[in-house]
Amino acid sequence: MNNSLSVIIPCYNEKKTILEILERVIECDPKDKEIIIVDDCSTDGTTEIIKNIKFGNIKKIFHEKNYGKGKALRSGFKEATNDIILIQDADLEYDPKEYVKLL
Repeated sequence: MNNSLSVIIPCYNEKKTILEILERVIECDPKDKEIIIVDDCSTDGTTEIIKNIKFGNIKKIFHEKNYGKGKALRSGFKEATNDIILIQDADLEYDPKEYVKLL
């Protein structure tokens, strides 16, 4: 599989799960994916957690006000550079290990 996957993670107030989902996304195949986090003006500390992330090659987008998931996704789409885009919710509802099956 070539480097053609971008994973967009829209989030709002996900401080309890944001680091775990990022680790899961980074660890899953394909390994050479682009990861884009869009924080939609979280108020629970999520923003600070994302700003302090030092692992992985992650693009970080921060909204200055809460616009909703649709706008967060559009912000992520604008930054995506690969042919295939997956949306990964930050609440652990979907398992990144399923990416290979999906692709």
